[in-house]
Amino acid sequence: MALKKQFLKSKPVCKVTFSIPAKEASTVAVAGDFNNWNVEEAALKKLKNGTFKTTLNLPAGQAYEYKYVVDGQWQNDAEADRYQWNDFAAADNSVVEL
Repeated sequence: MALKKQFLKSKPVCKVTFSIPAKEASTVAVAGDFNNWNVEEAALKKLKNGTFKTTLNLPAGQAYEYKYVVDGQWQNDAEADRYQWNDFAAADNSVVEL
């Protein structure tokens, strides 16, 4: 798993690239605060090496909780900036800080 951040100088936006190796998976998405936890909204594309990847433009200066959804199974990102307990999910969520 990898989390890459590229802050734009012209706007208060950060290009965040989410990627996760999942050779055996057929679908991967990232869901979080930035898309109202909608798994349909941020599907990752599968690369030839088996890694799934997408880049989202997120407002800078905030922290966002998120998780990957790999073939319907929710999982945290090992590369997250930190983890945050979420009472609704009764589990830790990954957090990216921008």
